[in-house]
Amino acid sequence: MSTENEIHKGLAGVVADTTAISKVDPESNSLLYRGYPVQELAARCSFEEVALLIWTGELPGERELAAFLEVERSHRALSPELRAVIDALPADCHPMDVCRTAVSVLGAQDPRSEDASPEANLAKAQRLFAAMPAVVAYDQRRRRGQDPVEPREDLDYCENFLHMAFGEVPAPEVVRAFSVSMVLYAEHSFNCSTFTARTIASSLADLHSAVTGAVGALKGALHGGANEAVMETFEEIGIRTDEPQEEAERRAKEWMDAALAQKRKIMGFGHRVYKHGDSRVPTMEASLHEMIEHYGRPELLGLYDGLAKSMDEAKGIKPNLDYPTGPVYHLMGFDTPTFTPLFVASRITGWTAHVMEQLADNSLIRPLSAYSGPEERHVPEADAQA
Repeated sequence: MSTENEIHKGLAGVVADTTAISKVDPESNSLLYRGYPVQELAARCSFEEVALLIWTGELPGERELAAFLEVERSHRALSPELRAVIDALPADCHPMDVCRTAVSVLGAQDPRSEDASPEANLAKAQRLFAAMPAVVAYDQRRRRGQDPVEPREDLDYCENFLHMAFGEVPAPEVVRAFSVSMVLYAEHSFNCSTFTARTIASSLADLHSAVTGAVGALKGALHGGANEAVMETFEEIGIRTDEPQEEAERRAKEWMDAALAQKRKIMGFGHRVYKHGDSRVPTMEASLHEMIEHYGRPELLGLYDGLAKSMDEAKGIKPNLDYPTGPVYHLMGFDTPTFTPLFVASRITGWTAHVMEQLADNSLIRPLSAYSGPEERHVPEADAQA
């Protein structure tokens, strides 16, 4: 390998481009969407308002929000053709495979698929945003052998999502916790899936192609799959619904100590960007506490606290957003493999905003590599082989 090149494995520390969409403020350790701390947005804004902020750069006024809500609610239903494609997929494939395929189909069906104008891309982003809840809910219900639930235009985004998934709108505090999770997952700068989307867009591929690639990146356990892995850890320890919180915490700490001694990788902890803990976690933890109280499940808090305390004491590593989100989605009734598709439904906003930002000042993303293979060599001539 040439010694003239400094290699940044995983592009760690490499600044690839500028973005006006989000950043982590090093002074406050806060994630900012267009300058607004995400914890303030989660507390004071609807997910629809945050989506418009991410796309346009400003929180919407009443007229702008009303126009968007009308568009979003009119594009919630899935076409019979898309339902048929989903039904043709194996019921035991990962739900992320369904999301990836659905985005491709939605792109093929979109009347402005090849129109890359800013106005067309924003319209495509909004239609994709509107349709993904139905994709996720439809797939979960078909796996359970349940009939699909049609969308309702009288409900907001989060109410309708939960209605399509479970056949009813749950208590307001459950809807609120779900909304918080959607806001917190919506955008996070140049993460793996977002950079994948920008790379694809830089070739001037269409918006849906870029998002399809992003879904593929998010499927990986080191990125979006972590929230699923958190619940798989809880299940490995054993969820005992009648167990006192203190006993669950004790068992979780014992499990973590043993896992760390075996040098197992424990998902849901640590983050490459945050140096002092994921700033989104306190907001999501507050929702987790509300959901545990609402559903009367203190044993989950015992498992949660036991693992977190043991990891902190042993390694000084804090939870990331996936850690509290996994048990929140579990309490709401979502199947564990559906957790990452919920992430998809939220991150559609950030991905599409980055696609549009990339295209506004595009340069093909094409990094160099340092060659480490054999030096030049030659295939023997036929005579020499004889």
